[in-house]
Amino acid sequence: MNDQELIPIELLSENLHIKTSFIGSLQEYGLIQITTIDRISYITAEQVSDIERLARLRYEMDVNLEGIEAISHILQRIQSLQNEITSLKNQLRFYGEDL
Repeated sequence: MNDQELIPIELLSENLHIKTSFIGSLQEYGLIQITTIDRISYITAEQVSDIERLARLRYEMDVNLEGIEAISHILQRIQSLQNEITSLKNQLRFYGEDL
């Protein structure tokens, strides 16, 4: 992992106007991964959009952390099922079935 891919949590919380404790809570619930180097906590750039989405659920829609966790797992499951459907459609096309 390159250092360029890491964003300090303090900087992210300032830019998104969210509490660093919220980001820590997301890690406790297993929704994001935090990397600590030299006592500074970072997230990967890939996780920024996830944190933005989760912060909107918390701060704009007033969803508690348990609800955020449930919603996140449901969305992951939906994405997994959509990927499976796409794969099955591709297999059907390969074997000559029209959809």
